[in-house]
Amino acid sequence: MLSGDWRRPPRGRSRELAAEPGLVVEEVETGWCGAVVHVEKAGGVHVVSLEDRHGRVRGFPLGPGFLVDGSPVILTPPVAAAKATLATARQAAARTASGSVAVTGERAKVASGSRIWVEGRHDAELVEKVWGADLRVEGVVVELLDGIDELDAAIREFAPDPDHRLGILVDHLVPSSKESAIVEQVRRRGDYGQCVKVLGHPYVDVWQSVKPARLGWSRWPDIPRSTPWKHGICAALGWPHATQADIARAWKQILGTVGSYADLEPTLLASVEELIDFVTVPPD
Repeated sequence: MLSGDWRRPPRGRSRELAAEPGLVVEEVETGWCGAVVHVEKAGGVHVVSLEDRHGRVRGFPLGPGFLVDGSPVILTPPVAAAKATLATARQAAARTASGSVAVTGERAKVASGSRIWVEGRHDAELVEKVWGADLRVEGVVVELLDGIDELDAAIREFAPDPDHRLGILVDHLVPSSKESAIVEQVRRRGDYGQCVKVLGHPYVDVWQSVKPARLGWSRWPDIPRSTPWKHGICAALGWPHATQADIARAWKQILGTVGSYADLEPTLLASVEELIDFVTVPPD
């Protein structure tokens, strides 16, 4: 017959204990005994460093497998570190991807009369990812603009006025280009000029507005003119690029590296923020 609590381990059941600096513990497998120096996270794993009486330091994965005064414990991150982690998480949750203060418990507004047009599908997807939450709170709809050759006609059809303003983000807007001539014509118009703002970015493609460090580069590579730019970028990354589906998947991978505004170049940030202000802030 089995007597007592036969399931109970000889040393007793493990209890959780915060690995506070100075706590003396023994690592069961190696017998290493030392005081906690610090706990850090490396490769996604918390590691506790223990200093023995000779001043030698060894690191062990935080968790079970330790003894304190002969009793088994499961080491957990120190209280101060846990609080700091929680505070960081709460702070991040209190911000949108654009860095704005998140508005909780508030439904998206009914769409306002103003709009933001974005040239290019990838450009529009990037704007949605970073600024979508802000724009929904403001009730501003982002619409895809398929080229700007007929921009003047499209604006006339929209019929902007002080209550129906239009912000337009143009892809690859550089001096002496066809696009810059079209934009200048729009800016000179007197009948709707004050209700329309057109800005752009200078990048070869909106892909380039993502900081190269997100892809492990110090700078975006130069692609020969004889090679389609996106194909050249994919080749440099070692990604397939033979089909349009390959290019689409490549963009999804690049977009996936963007967690917030901090992953984007300042020029794009400035243009988008200015357009949002233009269509949301009431005119004087």
